[in-house]
Amino acid sequence: MCTSHLNIALFETDHINSTSGVISSSPDPCFNYTILDDPWRATHYTDGTIRCDHDRGWSGWYRLFYQGVSVQMADWCVDQYRCGTDFPLWLASPHPQPEDGVVTRQVCGTWSSSCCYFQSNPIQVKACPGNYYVYEFVSPAYFNSAYCSVRTYLGQLFDYQSIIIADTPNDNKLATLGNMFLLATEILISAVVKPTPTQSNIDNILNSTEVRIFIVGWNTTLKKTLQLNTSDALLDIDLIGISKNNNGNAAVSLITYKNMEEMLKPSLFRTENDTVKTMMSRVVSAFLPKTTNKTLTKPVNFTLRHIRKMDPKDLLDCVYWNVSEWVVDGCSITETNSSYTVCSCEHLSTFALIMQTQRPPKSNYLMEIVNTVAVTVGLVFLFLAVLTFAVLAKNSRVTNTALLNLSLCLLLAHLLFLLTQHLLPYIRIHKRVCAAIAGILHFLFLSAFVWMFIEAILLFITVKNLSKIRSKKKEVVHWGLLLVIGYVISLAVVSVSVGVVPDGYGSEECWIKKDRGFTWSFLGPVCFILAVNLVLFIVIIIRLSWSIKKVNTEVAQLRSTRTMVFKSLAQFVILGCPWILGFFTHISENMEIVFLFFNSQQGTFIFLVHCVLNEEVRRQYKRWWGALWRCHK
Repeated sequence: MCTSHLNIALFETDHINSTSGVISSSPDPCFNYTILDDPWRATHYTDGTIRCDHDRGWSGWYRLFYQGVSVQMADWCVDQYRCGTDFPLWLASPHPQPEDGVVTRQVCGTWSSSCCYFQSNPIQVKACPGNYYVYEFVSPAYFNSAYCSVRTYLGQLFDYQSIIIADTPNDNKLATLGNMFLLATEILISAVVKPTPTQSNIDNILNSTEVRIFIVGWNTTLKKTLQLNTSDALLDIDLIGISKNNNGNAAVSLITYKNMEEMLKPSLFRTENDTVKTMMSRVVSAFLPKTTNKTLTKPVNFTLRHIRKMDPKDLLDCVYWNVSEWVVDGCSITETNSSYTVCSCEHLSTFALIMQTQRPPKSNYLMEIVNTVAVTVGLVFLFLAVLTFAVLAKNSRVTNTALLNLSLCLLLAHLLFLLTQHLLPYIRIHKRVCAAIAGILHFLFLSAFVWMFIEAILLFITVKNLSKIRSKKKEVVHWGLLLVIGYVISLAVVSVSVGVVPDGYGSEECWIKKDRGFTWSFLGPVCFILAVNLVLFIVIIIRLSWSIKKVNTEVAQLRSTRTMVFKSLAQFVILGCPWILGFFTHISENMEIVFLFFNSQQGTFIFLVHCVLNEEVRRQYKRWWGALWRCHK
């Protein structure tokens, strides 16, 4: 005796009426059937009559439809008074598989608390290619009884979606309701998935959703990666590999939602910058119904069709829904063009494409002047400084290894950053290129601070040697060793940063991402170097003051050392202050302009302090100018 009831809201029963005739002259019932389409449905005597199939003149095979959608007879207990009749009739055993051919099924009628109180006349059933069934109905054994077709609540569920969207203006409340819709969809789809020894597919196309389900069993003929598609999405998944971890059985479902973006809005994709978010694809879901071990054997690929025109200057992200917001973790774009985008993901969930468009910036002429003029001027003077240090590298009174490499790192870093910002719309769509540029910038800027730290160490050693009677004027540390120290430290920091947070590079500006505190991979070493340098300069000034009192110190050497201390201290202020100001750029635009100006003029200050104010360099400039003048004549 059946004791289950249909009150779990998974399916709804409908009465069957005959509306059309024979479709094909083939003897196979799968191609020779009568369509039964019932536009009327009720759960009780809504029109004052009792539906009865006892006196109907049944003849041949029938296929069931409801409002143009293929349905089937219920093969579980149907509550009494469903289908607008006293005794709803349902199949007492499951539907057959296609390989079973024509089978005979017992029909039960529900009464009171008994699911199979009545046993009506048995009927013939056959499963057909295309995932539908045909039935050879006969007159029921009892009056006031009717065969019941079933329809999933999926269509009815999304019929209410537009009403809910219109009545719920709050985005967070809509997101909560959207989660309920996603969960209900998974439950409803899981309810229709049944094991099969070979393979089968189920398709359900409604106005609001499009569902594709594929099921494999231990005798499946599927040998390669499965491609499951809807009109707006394509899923590539290794279902065979998954089935091997589930005793040869597995199922996958791909759902495309037509209106879900109205509930899971693109504005719920929270990013660093205040950009305009636009949904570029349909919201799609993929999951493994009735599959115990849901571990993926390899990443899945989603090909999502664009639903609107894409601007190559805008940023496109492949995102998935995480309870209350769209996030990008575990998904990346592998291919994109004007029509579609391919996303590779390490998990199954609800996915979409979201395009970010920069908001029109407020006109700030001062900021534009700083960006165009100040940065260019700084690069020109930085190039002149590097050129001067390189030509006069053998003159120890003019430059040293640390100063040359410091200026070279700054030149390359500022030049790369400037070019990146001008080509940003075309670079950031290639995430790996953007991340690589961010890593190189991190290395170059950090190397500049390391070389400044090395220069402070060398200056400290020089001042310390002033107290010795016969201090030799020679290079304290070999330049080759300095090169190794200067660049290996920065490379080590960047390598550790990549190892700890692999996706930490490649923000929307192709710089270090600000989330999860990853900015401290740059700010941490910079703050440490600035703090140590400050201590070193204090010690240097104290030792220099003490050395002045020593009679045995050469006046020329002392004067040269005092000049070196002044220049290095000025250099410390030049390089350190702009980055310290960077901590406060969020306060106002004026602070951002001040930061940008001082940071862009690092090359100018270095040129003035180490070239223009250096007497030896000025003499060399005069000699070069005289040589050019003579050549011109």
